[in-house]
Amino acid sequence: MWDEQVDRLVAAVIDRGDVPEVNELLRQWTRNDQPLPAGLPADLREWMEGARQLPSWADRAKLETAAEFNESRGIYLNLLNGVGGGMLSTAIPREARSVYYSKGGADMEDRVAKTSLLGFAVGDLNAYRPDGKVIVEAVKTRLVHAAVRHLLPQSPGWSRTSGGQTVPISQADMMVTWHSLPTFVMRKLKDWRVPVSAAESDGFLHVWQLTAHMMGILDEYIPASWDEAEAQSRQVLDPILASTSEGNELTDVLLDIVAELDAGLTRPLINAFSRYTVGNRTGDLIGLDKEPFWQPLISAAWPLLVAFREGLIPLPLVPEAAWTVEEAIRKFVLLFLAEGKGIQLEIPDTNRPG
Repeated sequence: MWDEQVDRLVAAVIDRGDVPEVNELLRQWTRNDQPLPAGLPADLREWMEGARQLPSWADRAKLETAAEFNESRGIYLNLLNGVGGGMLSTAIPREARSVYYSKGGADMEDRVAKTSLLGFAVGDLNAYRPDGKVIVEAVKTRLVHAAVRHLLPQSPGWSRTSGGQTVPISQADMMVTWHSLPTFVMRKLKDWRVPVSAAESDGFLHVWQLTAHMMGILDEYIPASWDEAEAQSRQVLDPILASTSEGNELTDVLLDIVAELDAGLTRPLINAFSRYTVGNRTGDLIGLDKEPFWQPLISAAWPLLVAFREGLIPLPLVPEAAWTVEEAIRKFVLLFLAEGKGIQLEIPDTNRPG
């Protein structure tokens, strides 16, 4: 199952040659509370007005709790969404190939930055507030997905590697990606022993349930609890992680982006923390080098840093080397965040050339 109404609509927009004009207009739409730009095709405007409306079950109190949680736990959440979710995406064969063979695959750095936009918008303090942008990014992402569904079946490269899938980015594919974000993040927060209250856990789940709905996933497929999320993730995400040439190339681009932006963040350090974050199985699948110096240091230092941050141990128990790791990781997160600034999601009208 896909997203039938918007799929038909965007196919018509592409076939009419309206994509350049629509993209130009959509650049003006950046806030949840902002009216849609004047001049959009009538059929597109009508769909977008409906798609931007929150469902009746959206809970403002839970969204505010989630916003406060995102603020207080920002370094963990941005790290796990950006680095963890980004790396996991390259080990999801269908996702990696859809990214690689679509138009954005021709400019991998730009495409990687765009992939992170929605996750960062969800993690922003203002996410679903009037001056936030999750609703904007979700609706634009649905338009991009619809365009990719229309275009990718025409790509020989994608068709050759699709494993028999005739149309990409199904409801199941979107739920797989969903689990590489909130389910993975909550699992890692528990592994890292970051204290999370019941209200914070409920709020964090709710903001991602709502985001799944706004992305066009049918409510019946959205997990109602963390137990359901874990069970579904074990069913649909964990077994399908695999190595692909497209995913490995995406991994290299993802790591090079940060290494090129800051000479102090060496590839060995980035490799080691990425492997620590996603685990050795995924690290092996996506071709992360093993780093005999940095890996033991990070494995020993990061739990102590988390414990100190959460007031569980006093400062003298944190070794000096741990602060080197923390500063590097802080820069890592900030550079990931900076990569998404100024980036706009745009509807493609062609596939990757060649």
